[in-house]
Amino acid sequence: MPFDDLRQWIAALDRAGQLKRIQTEVDPILEIAEITDRVSKSRDASGNRGGAALLFQNVKGHRGSQLLINQFGSEARMKLAVGVNSYDEIAGRIRMFMDVKSPQGFLDKLKMLPLLTEAGKFFPKTVNSGPCKEVIKRENLSVLDFPVLQCWPKDAGRFITLPCVTTRDPRSGKRNLGMYRMQVYDERTTGMHWQRQKVAAEHARERMRAAVEGRAAAVDIMARSSGGSVLAEGTRPSGKMEVAVAIGTDPAVTFSAIIPAPPDIEEYLIAGFLRGAPVELVKCETVDLEVPATSEIVLEGYVNLDELRPEGPFGDHTGFYSLEDLYPVFHVTCITHRKDPIYATTIVGKPPQEDAYMGKAVERIFLPLMKLTIPELVDINLPAEGVFHNLMIVSIKKSYPGQARKVMNAIWSLGQAMFTKCIVVVDEDVDVQDLADVTLKVFNHIDPERDIQFTLGPVDSLDHASRLPNFGSKMGIDATRKWASEGFSRPWPDEIVMDGKTRTLVESKWKALAKELGLE
Repeated sequence: MPFDDLRQWIAALDRAGQLKRIQTEVDPILEIAEITDRVSKSRDASGNRGGAALLFQNVKGHRGSQLLINQFGSEARMKLAVGVNSYDEIAGRIRMFMDVKSPQGFLDKLKMLPLLTEAGKFFPKTVNSGPCKEVIKRENLSVLDFPVLQCWPKDAGRFITLPCVTTRDPRSGKRNLGMYRMQVYDERTTGMHWQRQKVAAEHARERMRAAVEGRAAAVDIMARSSGGSVLAEGTRPSGKMEVAVAIGTDPAVTFSAIIPAPPDIEEYLIAGFLRGAPVELVKCETVDLEVPATSEIVLEGYVNLDELRPEGPFGDHTGFYSLEDLYPVFHVTCITHRKDPIYATTIVGKPPQEDAYMGKAVERIFLPLMKLTIPELVDINLPAEGVFHNLMIVSIKKSYPGQARKVMNAIWSLGQAMFTKCIVVVDEDVDVQDLADVTLKVFNHIDPERDIQFTLGPVDSLDHASRLPNFGSKMGIDATRKWASEGFSRPWPDEIVMDGKTRTLVESKWKALAKELGLE
């Protein structure tokens, strides 16, 4: 670490025995997705699931193009991507920065200098040029020059699925990096799947508000100067919002694009924190935005504020097709790329797939940040089968009655965690990563009428079961031991556990016993 670009990352995967190069000709229409889905669900000799990262070097219709997929598709690769042997290493670094207190004197200030010096390494820096500028196309350009996948039979077409999309807040000027799928309509236009709760969607709304306010002010001046009225439709929003899309970035940048970052922390700063070195950015050619200088491919362009177009269906990470809906249209004005660019992509569908390992890394790394708001948290688990927003299992150190319900409501108030459909709260001695233990404890511990609560609020746009798009119900389950102060007057039974003396005695004989029992 750090990996300066995608090619260094591919070389590291190769050295680690985590990459397979595919020479057989394969079609980007469905074939690559089917191959990758089988690989992602396979197991190695040790029983580990995820398969290898795949570098397709003979993509039908794209001679000379290479396509990388499943790069994050195992726990080992995800840890390699962020340069750790354990996610606790990153969580520890986060805690170190969170624990910094205001210096009380000269000695305290001196002690802070090493920390401030390290923090200074994280901030992105702008450079004059970079490999992403090796080829610049303002004319005769086409998104379909790259091997964009169609993943599933009922998809509306080809989708760019691993784009790092940069927008700028029109009021504060701050950049945001997000990941939003992009349906390819033709050579120069794509959809932009900005769900309404996402930051880029808010940027577009702010831009529209500014446009309406500016237009309304102009209309008001015209009306007053003419002494007459002006048609109301004169206040409709018009104009454009600039967008830049980087494809094939170094792994820290790609991962940072999916992270639910706190509002005031830029994703490039998070990438620098993970890399231990700043991300180098370069100015775009036709829009006032910056992109990673070592990107394989950059698409520059804009969305019209008053233009929507049907997008979808799309086979999504829920295991079902998300439905067609209206979304903004991205118009490409310029494409820059490296010579012989490598197209990075992913597929989503029934878990486990590549995104499951990315989600688990987010869970582990950002637990310390959740504890800032919810200090009683001990651990959390977002099972892959819960597809990130359907199930969160939480263990807490319970110290007062009703605390589990307080924790549920706190989680529903935390950014993207507001979409969590079901929250299960257990005591601190339950291992939330052990689903068998969780299942045993939860369904033994609850009285359903007493311990389940429902609430209404925003839900994920991909939730096809909600009563309305983006609005529905959520459920919390309090599976903690109940106290007398919570109205439970009966004794709570002890869990069955063998006594230590017997366990130690059997342990001393276990090797011989296991051989006799055929359990070796």
